[in-house]
Amino acid sequence: MGGGHEVKDFRRLKVWHKGHALVLMVYEATRDFPKEELYGLTSQLRRAAGSIPANIAEGCGRGGNAELGRFLQIAMGSTLELEYHLLLAKDLGYLAEEWDVQLRAKVHELKSMLSTLLRKVKSESVQ
Repeated sequence: MGGGHEVKDFRRLKVWHKGHALVLMVYEATRDFPKEELYGLTSQLRRAAGSIPANIAEGCGRGGNAELGRFLQIAMGSTLELEYHLLLAKDLGYLAEEWDVQLRAKVHELKSMLSTLLRKVKSESVQ
C-alpha cells in the first residue's frame, strides 16, 4: 500500500472488483424476489452488498492507512450483514439453492480478502 497520504485507486484492488461482482450477483439473484419485498429484504440485500465496494472505494479516497482501515472495517461489517440477509432470504424460500451456494462462497472469499487487507493496512500504519 505504501505509507502516507496518497490517494489509492480503488479500481486497482482485487478486493474491490470481487465486491463489485458480488453486488451484480446480488442484484441478479434478487430480481425475482416477491414485489412486496422490494423495500424490505430485496433492498436490504442490495444495500448491504453495495456498501462493501462503496466503502472500499471511499477508504481509498481518504488519506492514510488509518482511514482506509476504518472503511475496510465498515465493509467487513457489511459482509456480515449480507451474510445474515442471505440466510434469511434462503429460509423464507426466496433465494434458490444455487444462488445461495454461489453467494455464500463469494461472501466468504470477500471476508477473507478484506481480513488480509485489513491486517496489511494495520501493520503498515504501525510502522
